[in-house]
Order: sequence, then structure tokens, then C-alpha cells
Amino acid sequence: MTHFLDKTKLQYRMAVPEDALCLSVLFRQVYIHNYAIEGVPADFSRFIIEQFAIPKIGQKIREHPNSMLVATYKGNLAGVAEIEYNKPCPVGTLVAAELNKLYVLECFTGLGIGRQLLHNAEQKLKKEGYTELWLWVYAINNRAVQFYKRQQYKWLGNAFFELEGTLYENEVLHKQLT
Repeated sequence: MTHFLDKTKLQYRMAVPEDALCLSVLFRQVYIHNYAIEGVPADFSRFIIEQFAIPKIGQKIREHPNSMLVATYKGNLAGVAEIEYNKPCPVGTLVAAELNKLYVLECFTGLGIGRQLLHNAEQKLKKEGYTELWLWVYAINNRAVQFYKRQQYKWLGNAFFELEGTLYENEVLHKQLT
């Protein structure tokens, strides 16, 4: 993709409750783009509407104000990284910080926003005393799998996300934060 955007207009900060509306749209757009590869079935739609509801996102930010980092372009949301703390990994016995989301709007991919959000999340966790970070990524999303491997994430195994009886295979990846 040819980018005409002025990279000097990109900024990074923590999410605030007022971001909930725009985060809801960003979450839905990125999720649909990456996961609705066979269309949008009812179970998928219910999941998106529930999980990415504006009040739910606002509440999450208020309860965990240091859990979401956002990238903005000219003040508008372009990407987000969400951390969940002390989460059991679905592979093995690891309990550590989880990178729950790393979403970048498609029109902003290739600008280094995902890499910078991930770096910022890792640095934040290191400052807070965390030594490990894990995540799971949709196994058929090769672009995302390769992105994380380029960032030195190592494969731990595969696990399945269940959505109303449908199983989605994910690769579980891990990184030592040194």
C-alpha cells in the first residue's frame, strides 16, 4: 500500500473512557476484516455486538486505565494494544501478561504502528516488573503470525477459541521481556 500519510502526525497515548465510541468501531472493523473470512454469521455478529459495545469498552478503560494504548493520526484512532494482566495461558501453566489485542486499521498497516504499539506495551510491562508476555493469534492469519515471529515471539502451541460451538484455531506465542 502506498502511504501518503504524514508520519509526524502519529501519536501514542493511553486510552481514556472518551475513546470508547471510536474504539468500538475500530475493534469491529479490524475483527471483521481478519476473522469474517466466510462472511458474517449470526453467532459472530452477536459476539461482536456484545464484546465491542461502547459501554463495555468505557467501563473496561475506567476499571483498568493502564490497559489500553492507542495510536492516533491527527487525533483520530488508528490502532490499539490491549494488555490483560496475570492471565493464564491456554498452553502449559504460564500465568503472565497477555496481549489481548493489537489492532490497526487496514489503511494504516505498513506504517510501523503495530510494531510501535507492541514495543510500547512491552516497555510498559517491563517498567511494571513483568518479564513475560503471551498472546494468541488466529492461525490462518499468516500476516499476523509472521509479524509476531519477526518481533521474536516464539510458538508455544495451538489452542482453540470457541464461539457458540464453532472452534477457531489459534497459535499461542510467547516472549521473554528482557
